[in-house]
Amino acid sequence: MNPPPVERRLEVALVAPTVGILGGQAVQAERLVRAWQNDPDIRARLVPVNPVPPGPLRRATEVKYVRTVATQLTYWPLLVRELRKVDVVHVFSASYFSFLLAPLPAVIVARLLGKPVVMNYRSGEAPDHLRRSAIARAVLRHVDRNAVPSRFLHDVFAGFGIRSEIIPNIVDVDRFAFRRRKPLAPHILSTRNFEDLYNVACTLRTFHIVQAQHPDATLTLVGGGSGEPALKALAGELGLRNVRFIGRVAPGEIWRYYAAADIYLQTPNIDNMPASVLEAFASGCAVVATNADGMTALLRRVAMESPREAELLSAQLTDDVVDPVYEDAMRAAAIMLASAREAAG
Repeated sequence: MNPPPVERRLEVALVAPTVGILGGQAVQAERLVRAWQNDPDIRARLVPVNPVPPGPLRRATEVKYVRTVATQLTYWPLLVRELRKVDVVHVFSASYFSFLLAPLPAVIVARLLGKPVVMNYRSGEAPDHLRRSAIARAVLRHVDRNAVPSRFLHDVFAGFGIRSEIIPNIVDVDRFAFRRRKPLAPHILSTRNFEDLYNVACTLRTFHIVQAQHPDATLTLVGGGSGEPALKALAGELGLRNVRFIGRVAPGEIWRYYAAADIYLQTPNIDNMPASVLEAFASGCAVVATNADGMTALLRRVAMESPREAELLSAQLTDDVVDPVYEDAMRAAAIMLASAREAAG
């Protein structure tokens, strides 16, 4: 009698940034790889969109623009080597030029190798990107599946006749432990990077107004980016006290900053389904945010966009500090979210 055949695990390539590029794509990809480590049915491998070039090409990464050429010369051969070994190609995608440099090559190579493709599109700039880019629309219509993390992106895709399925972001509820804050204290955290898109300047202006009412208020800024010098200068101009610029923090360590905060504040111009908000909920923080695209699907109460944005947000923050009814509602929402995530995991 012949022994039963041994079923082979499904091999999945996750084409995404490494955590060397701190951001939502890298964090979610790293969590998926970790979650599948001991899975009996799936074996996942990360294929980085930012590989380190070998030998002489490595020195080219120190020069702007030349860095892009060197990375592409490394990335395309890497795709061919790695994607031929797998059964499914799962590609993480942003928008605009990044779409052409990272997801598009992965889709082309996967198609040439006859591999099915899942596109995991994550950019809050989708409305403008898809309106402008016929290439992006064509690619998204012809992959096997599109996964998006929010109802907002699902509706944007539908508006362009592109099918998608909502797969929410995941949170490690073992790492982000829930802690009840009662009463809320004005200890505020922001974890968005220092780029124009995330409008951290509004966070500073909001804190300026809050600190006038709560002199003991603190603001911790975790992140980095090209806008850091200007933001530090703005903090000085506003005469802010108790503001800490922490810099970039590894995903495995960022939970410490949520644990120490009571309120999470973010003020982006454009957003989607940021894992940072889910991490704040899972940690028990109250969340206040601008009304940026997909945020209304996440939060019951957000500040509406207006020239008085900082004033509206500061009013929201001070209300949260003194409003025990809303505080209890936030706690209940956070407990339910953390419980749901734990059950799903």
